[in-house]
Amino acid sequence: MWREAAGRKDVVLLDGFHALKHALRFGADVRAVVADDPDAVRALAAELAPDVEAEVARLVGRAVVRSLLPRVHPTGVAALAVRPDAAEGRARLERMPRTAPVVVLDNPRNLGNVGAVVRLAAGFGATGVVTRGDLDPWHPNVVRAGAGLHYATTVAGVDIDTLPPGPVYALDPEGEDIRALTLPDDALLAFGSERHGISPELRARADHLVSLPMRPQVSSYNLATSVAMTLFHWGGPHPDPAATV
Repeated sequence: MWREAAGRKDVVLLDGFHALKHALRFGADVRAVVADDPDAVRALAAELAPDVEAEVARLVGRAVVRSLLPRVHPTGVAALAVRPDAAEGRARLERMPRTAPVVVLDNPRNLGNVGAVVRLAAGFGATGVVTRGDLDPWHPNVVRAGAGLHYATTVAGVDIDTLPPGPVYALDPEGEDIRALTLPDDALLAFGSERHGISPELRARADHLVSLPMRPQVSSYNLATSVAMTLFHWGGPHPDPAATV
């Protein structure tokens, strides 16, 4: 089952229990789950994720995980899930009106940073994360850093001509201080790479240039930190005491 599913191009690796938990929680089509100790994984689900405990118990099977993967997560479990259709994801991002911004990553280079941004977008309830450039936002290392939360939002690659609709707020040192602005729910929040910033073509598309407060002589913030600060300024979801942790 594992080797058959792993050979599919539309399947992604979920590395560790928390990635599996989030994927199941947000509706992923999980095709295979393996663990050295399935009983331990079932116990972990009962303790940390009772909402998906039954699904984990049904799916998990015994296997020597290190024989299937070069790197084994400390929780000793791995899973394979179907990658959502890219065209359907882009179509979701096209729908207006939106109730939350879309994060645009302009030619990002660090896989772990992109995964961290996906986690932030999912946590803040952003409509999605789109990337421009040659980095695949569903690369295994991005999915690993995203802890399965790709399935909690929409994640897709786009080009300059297929950006979702909405006003573009591009983060740039020459922009207006973000503290003086209100970011609308339908905004595209665009972030450049830490080294090169926003590309000229995306800068030309920007409706607003926005800057984050920064001490003089400090070059830049980490990409994920910049996204977190901007989404926090936008507002994020209202507290829900009944929400699942």
